[in-house]
Parts: sequence; structure tokens; C-alpha cells
Amino acid sequence: MNSVIQGPASLPELPRLQRARGVGRIVVAADAGRTRLARLYQDGCGKIRLPRDARAEGLEAVLINSSGGLTGGDYMEWMATVGDGARLTLSTQACEKVYRARDGQAQQRVALILGENARLDWVPQETILFDGGALSRRLEADLAEGARLLCVEAVVLGRTAMDETVRQGSIRDHWRIRREGRLVFADDLRLDGAVAEIAAAAPVLAGGKAFASLLLVDDDAARFLKPLRVALGAYGGASAFEGKLFARIVAPDGFALREALLPALEVLRDGEPLPRVWRT
Repeated sequence: MNSVIQGPASLPELPRLQRARGVGRIVVAADAGRTRLARLYQDGCGKIRLPRDARAEGLEAVLINSSGGLTGGDYMEWMATVGDGARLTLSTQACEKVYRARDGQAQQRVALILGENARLDWVPQETILFDGGALSRRLEADLAEGARLLCVEAVVLGRTAMDETVRQGSIRDHWRIRREGRLVFADDLRLDGAVAEIAAAAPVLAGGKAFASLLLVDDDAARFLKPLRVALGAYGGASAFEGKLFARIVAPDGFALREALLPALEVLRDGEPLPRVWRT
């Protein structure tokens, strides 16, 4: 009797998943000593809200990803233009969550344009990277003469309260800052592959599960160096050079990171209250 041995049946093709796409653009201008909204554009899951704060001299905008998080293939784009002498603070409604990616990576692009003597604070809340998540971010800013820019990006590798460990994943940050068309600051950060193993190394995070980068571009940036170092304590280090101040923070978890971030941001905002979303 002849017998035929058949190979395994071919696996069914996985369905194509819907991807999130969001775009938000805001333009503000100075008008009689106040900052006014000039233009607002929203598309897809990108939303922008403008809470009222009578104490603030500038305008505060809250960015929202209504899809509830990011995964492979998702795309978010935020753009802001601050006119001459205007002031704008950009934050996020909540921590951005980067979930396990079946394939590909999530992408985020941030483009910031500052007019003469404008002030812009890019202070989103923390990004939480889950096991298997992958995110590539690009931040570009172009400053005119006398403009002041504050940027922060904070990352939490899983939620320690939930006993989460990010064994595999990817987070990439690409920063390019220009003043009057000339590149004045560039930074590339990549944590890719066996995240828990890489982060455990002393030259990387020394076992820390949360980190942040802070940048202040201001002609008077150096005067904040000493108080910033005091605010960071043992969790971070900072340097000032050529009208810029840059700091990195490494903390054991997200709670400790925020405990260091809040006083650091208060120092760098030079008396301006933190956005409402950071205070609630």
C-alpha cells in the first residue's frame, strides 16, 4: 500500500489591519500683547484643544491622539507656528502609549517654527513603551532671532506597578534644531532590540526603566544650569553651551522620573506655571 505524507497546510494570510493617522496644525500670533489663535487644522485621530487659563500670558494647546495609542504602521504629525512675539505651550492630554507592533513601527513627526522673540514650550507627557512596541520620532524646529524653545521627551519602559518588562522593542528620537537656518543642535537616541538587556548596562540606563531628554535654546540658557542641576539631583546631568542647555534624566521608574521632571520643568519655564494637564 502506498501512502502519501502531506506537508503542513499553508497558514491563512493575516488580515490587513486599519492604521491610525492623525495630523494637527496650529498657528498663533501676537495681538495687542496677547497671543491669539490664527489657524487650527485637525485630521484623523489628531485633535487639538485650547483650555482657557486667565493667568497665562501665552496660549496653551493640548494635543490628543483619539485612537488611544500607537502601534506598527500608525502615523502622527504635529506642526506649530508661533508668530513674532507670541507664546505657545504644547502638551498632551495623557501619556502616549506605544503598544506591541505586529509589524513595522509607529512614526511621529513634530515640526516647530518660531518667529522673532517668540516662545514655544514643547512639553508632552511621558511616552509609555510596552513590550514589543516600536516608535520612531522626528522633531525639527526652526527659530528666528531672539526666539526661545523648550523641548522635553520622556519615556517609560513599561509600568512597574503592573510588573511589566519591555524585553524587546524600539524607541528612536531624532532632533534637529536650527536658528535662522543654521543647525545649532542635533541629537539621535536609539534603544532598539533586547531593550531590558541593553538598558541594564551601566553606560546606558544602569537598570533604569525611565528616561528623559530636555533642551532649552535661549540666549540666556546658561543662567538656568545651576538651579536645573539642583532640581535634577542624582537622577540627571546637564550642560550649557552656546545659548543651549541640554539635560538627560534616568530614573528607576515612571514615578521617580516625574518627580525629577516637574521641578526641572518649573526651573526651565522661568516662573510660568506648568500646563494644567501636568498639574492634575
